[in-house]
Amino acid sequence: MENKKYYMTTAIAYTSGKPHIGNTYEIVLADSIARFKRFEGYEVFFQTGTDEHGQKIELKAQDAGITPKEFVDDVASQIKNIWDLMNTSYDKFVRTTDTYHEKQVQKMFKKLYEQGDIYKGTYEGMYCTPCEAFFTASQLVDGKCPDCGAECKPAKEEAYFLKLSNYTDKLIEHINTHPEFIQPESRKNEMMNNFLLPGLQDLCVSRTSFKWGIPVDFDEKHVVYVWLDALSNYITGIGYDVDGNHDEKFNKNWPADLHLIGKDILRFHTIYWPIMLMALDLPLPKQIFGHPWLLQGEGKMSKSKGNVIYADNLVKIFGVDAVRYFVLHEMPFDNDGIMSWELLVERINSDLANTLGNLVNRTVSMSNKYFNGIVNNSNVTEAVDEELKAIALETTKKVSAKMEKLRVADAITEIFTLFKRCNKYIDETMPWVLAKEEKDKPRLDTVLYNLIESITIGASLLSSFMPETAKKILTQLNTKQRTLEQLKEYGLYPSGNQVVQKPEILFARLDLEEVLAKAEEQKAENDHPKIDENVIDIEAKPEITYDDFDKLQFQVGEIIACEEVKKSKKLLCSQVKVGGQVRQIVSGIKAHYTPEQMVGKKVMVVTNLKPAKLAGILSEGMLLCAEDAEGNLGLMIPEKDMPAGAEIC
Repeated sequence: MENKKYYMTTAIAYTSGKPHIGNTYEIVLADSIARFKRFEGYEVFFQTGTDEHGQKIELKAQDAGITPKEFVDDVASQIKNIWDLMNTSYDKFVRTTDTYHEKQVQKMFKKLYEQGDIYKGTYEGMYCTPCEAFFTASQLVDGKCPDCGAECKPAKEEAYFLKLSNYTDKLIEHINTHPEFIQPESRKNEMMNNFLLPGLQDLCVSRTSFKWGIPVDFDEKHVVYVWLDALSNYITGIGYDVDGNHDEKFNKNWPADLHLIGKDILRFHTIYWPIMLMALDLPLPKQIFGHPWLLQGEGKMSKSKGNVIYADNLVKIFGVDAVRYFVLHEMPFDNDGIMSWELLVERINSDLANTLGNLVNRTVSMSNKYFNGIVNNSNVTEAVDEELKAIALETTKKVSAKMEKLRVADAITEIFTLFKRCNKYIDETMPWVLAKEEKDKPRLDTVLYNLIESITIGASLLSSFMPETAKKILTQLNTKQRTLEQLKEYGLYPSGNQVVQKPEILFARLDLEEVLAKAEEQKAENDHPKIDENVIDIEAKPEITYDDFDKLQFQVGEIIACEEVKKSKKLLCSQVKVGGQVRQIVSGIKAHYTPEQMVGKKVMVVTNLKPAKLAGILSEGMLLCAEDAEGNLGLMIPEKDMPAGAEIC
């Protein structure tokens, strides 16, 4: 099949904090689709990334005492690390603080303003800080945000608005004539009945109440509202240029074949984003799929509820592919899925350790026990063989059909139905009985060959969902992953091939109590992180005002001479050059530095201390040191070579 393009995206993760397993589910789901599309022969471009602007980020950075850029750099790194940990095969990780993205967003905003699709006005309504969204009173649920349930507060500010009414009728027509545009069907009905048909209010697309955003370059007290900024990544990330000088990646890949998003941000992607694209005179994405949530217990995961589970913690207990299997298999097509430790252990023990792991282990073991690992096909067949062959060949068709409709959980179920049929085949053919009689060896050959051939087919299909596990299985069988075309034929495993001598345990059975104990340990660590041995907590002194601090003078000094203070076990007396003066400073650091080590050092000095006598010697300042838990001292030294007398501020 000739390569065809397939451009797909996830929603970009908001950098307000570390993503939990519910957030991580989306990238794993997207990865399984991307891998299967490649398996089908598509040239896939798979984009993900981070959404990094907004008031919430600005406030969190303030609380952390760092700049917003420092804050998002750290969180974006955490997100990328988890995406990589989960073995996701994205082609691009875009950030909305990327210079190219910011420049194009400014150009888009100006273009839409100049053509009359954006206008200046005043917004007054109820504002949800976590969602960074305005709502009318009628949209609130019990006075709270309809999306996240947070308290909404009245807000009024000057803002620019996107005139949605210019394109509403055109969007409704597009949805009606493209039934595949919004999936699942229930999501389409929700958008039409709750938002489009009742009529849309114009969308606020700028803010003045905070600064952490992309500036509107022709009105700098405004920053671009987070949704216009964030949604645009789907085109800027592949090289869209407002002036028409698009990158080849954009020309090749747009429109997107799939935007994969959570159902909670469906309105932004199926209404506001298409209208933005219409205003830019760009074709709409082919499909927007709003996946359900992965719930912990009875509700959505959130830090405020204390029910958050993180992917890296799960991986430490279960391994990457076990976690991938669970989140992909347990999520229905259009209903929320439930995650619990008990269900995780049950699925791993029954599906992965028993159905799959035990099947591979005993097949390889029997091949080694009865034929020294050599696999031959003697073609001594019975009716039960034909049934297994038919199911194996049919599995490929069924998996492809399910994946065409993005029914990932159902596709995995089809693969495990094949593995279960292989286990039943073992029970039906009883290889251990056939091994007793020499005359039955040709039949035993055929049985083991059929098992290895069927497992090879199943593992090849499994590679999109559990890539490392599939690779391990195929390695044990001493074969390679089949192409989709090869999976249309049964019996391609080479007769005379030899499997590995010692099978690897793919998944060990788990003890629920042990897992729960580990989970509690992890929760305790998340709630109360272990103290870094390199970090020391000291008793806090009373707060001072800036005016108090401003009374102190800190300068860089250069030690030009130093000697021990006689009759003192602790003191050194240094001659310290500070600007045009030389000061004599006595310090209790004799146990940590020799006079010879001191000479020539650039140090940090408090220079306006009232002179005092120590051991009868006048001291005209203080050298700054740090002390560790063992009482070791280290002089505070400027990172760069600064001149003696330079002010420390």
